Formats: sequence, C-alpha cells, structure tokens
Amino acid sequence: MKIVTINTEKTQNIFDELHTNFGGKVTFDLDEYTLEVENSFAEGSIIGASFNDAISYVQFDMTFSTDVRLDILNVKSSPIYFAYCSKGNLSHSFGLNGEERKLKTFQTAIVTSKENQDNVLFFEKGKKTKLTLIIVGTQVDAKEQLHSLNQKVRDTFFENSLVQDFFYIGSYNLQIAEKIEQLNSITQTGIVRNLLKEGIMRIILAMEIQQHSDDLHAFANESNGLTLREMEEIKELSEFIKSTPEEAFSIKSLSKKSGLSPNKLQEGFKMIHNRTVNDYITHMRVLKAEVLIRTSDLNISEIVYCIGFTSRSYFSKIFKQKYNCSPKEYKFNLNSLAITA
Repeated sequence: MKIVTINTEKTQNIFDELHTNFGGKVTFDLDEYTLEVENSFAEGSIIGASFNDAISYVQFDMTFSTDVRLDILNVKSSPIYFAYCSKGNLSHSFGLNGEERKLKTFQTAIVTSKENQDNVLFFEKGKKTKLTLIIVGTQVDAKEQLHSLNQKVRDTFFENSLVQDFFYIGSYNLQIAEKIEQLNSITQTGIVRNLLKEGIMRIILAMEIQQHSDDLHAFANESNGLTLREMEEIKELSEFIKSTPEEAFSIKSLSKKSGLSPNKLQEGFKMIHNRTVNDYITHMRVLKAEVLIRTSDLNISEIVYCIGFTSRSYFSKIFKQKYNCSPKEYKFNLNSLAITA
C-alpha cells in the first residue's frame, strides 16, 4: 500500500506532496493547479484551486496500480470536507484505527474532525475513482471569522461551533454529478475560468448542504428514495434521451428498457431533473431544436419533424416559453447578427 501524507492548509502544499508521491507534471493557471500523471503507479489527473471565503477544492480522477492511503493532516482550523464520488468508491476513517466507512458512486459525504485527528482516505487499486473534495475553513483571519462563510457553515452543523469528529454519508444524488460535469466542461482560461469555477463550486456546496437537510427530513418521514441501481438506470436513460430526443419515447418503452416501474421513473426524473419524464423529453427536444436553428440550414418545419414533434404550433409555443421569442424570430435574429458581424 502506498501511503501519502498531505497538509490542507494551502493548495500549493497539497500539490507539492501529491507531485512528490505520484510523479507526473504540475501546471498552474491563476490559482488553479493541475497534476497530470501517467506512469506505472498511477494514471489520471488531480485538479485543485483556492477561492474567496476560505474555500478550496481538490478533484481526483485517478486509477492507481496499488492501494493508496491518503492521510490528511488536520490543521488547527479543522476544515469541513464536502465530498462527492462521481465514479468508483473509496473509504474514510478518522485516524488509522478508526472505523472505515465507504463512500459509493453518486453519494455525498460531509466530514470534519477535532484537532490532532487526521482524516484518512483509502483508494482501491485498479478502480477508476472520481472524487470532488470541497474544503471549507482553511486560512481564515480571526477578525473575519465571525461573519465568514466558514463560520456560517460550521454553525449549520455544530452547536456553539464545537469541533468534533463528524461523518455523514448522504443518499444518492445525480444532480450534483451533473453540476460536476458542468464544472469539468469549462474551457475558458484565466480570470473567466476562475470565476466560473468558483460560482459552480458554491452551487455544489449549497447542493451538498441541502442534501443533508433533505436526508434528515426524509429520515424523519421514513422516505425510502431510490437505490444506487435505480439512480444509475435513471442516469443512463437521461443520457439516452439527451442523445436522441427525436425518438418516439413513451413511459412504457422507457420502463421496459430500464426495468423500472413507471412510478420509479417519474420519481427518479423529478428527483434528478425536477421534471416529469415527458417534460424532460420535451426539454431535450427544444434544446436540440435551438442547436439546429443555430447550426443548420433546415427550415423551422423541417426542424420540428427532425426533433420528434408533430405540431409546429405546439413547438413554437414551448420554444417561446424558453427563449422568449418564436423559432422564426430566433432564426431571424441570428441571421441579422451574422450580417452585421
């Protein structure tokens, strides 16, 4: 087993230690570090950055050839870690002798520990693991502590800000996975990239805190929710619909394809997309129509047919609801912009 020790006080320190232990190449762009690794020990990338309000994040997308134990030294500020596993799984314990708890795909975890109590992460060899770790509460000036985001987050979970060992595993959440995909799809550089990442990171943090609140409410009401397999089926169906929205989908055909009951389908789509199944199909069709209007020479009637609608008037109505103009007006405005450009 490979043992790696890191100190989370500064992002630079984290990447210095990771680079020393994993090898690879480190690049830096406006407070964002990227470690690319491809050797006999590990393959993948680790990205991290620091933002305002003592928020930082580290994102692992790695496959190791041997088991890895990552010892995170607890700094004086006792930061709170918000974790989300997008792929694979890993385990956590407080110190080497603590109980190991597993974080599975699509699950959230919230972790903090008292002073001098380390957090230990275990990565399994040969398994691709994608982990996003948001760290709240490092490098906070004492004068700013009272009104800092760190303090507000801490007050949410602990009475009188008492630091103690705290570990929470949340229920499965695919909305966070989609938001992380959005985070990773940012192609801009420099300050624009930094601002976009910080904005999405704050949304993910809010979603993880909300997940904790929702789980407590669901537990109090004895709600069962969806299993991991059901969540995976819903995610696969969502991607299938997104890639081919013009297909003649029905609840019956989607239920048969996924092996889920119609009620489970509706529950899953409401939970993940805040839409019914039919609303999600319509939404994906409208998005594809907008792309076709922008990038093809097809007329509106041809586009209506291409995306699976049978009524042009209905398509125009829902398109206007989303884009505040008819498809014809939208196309005209695009052509006008192209002429004046």
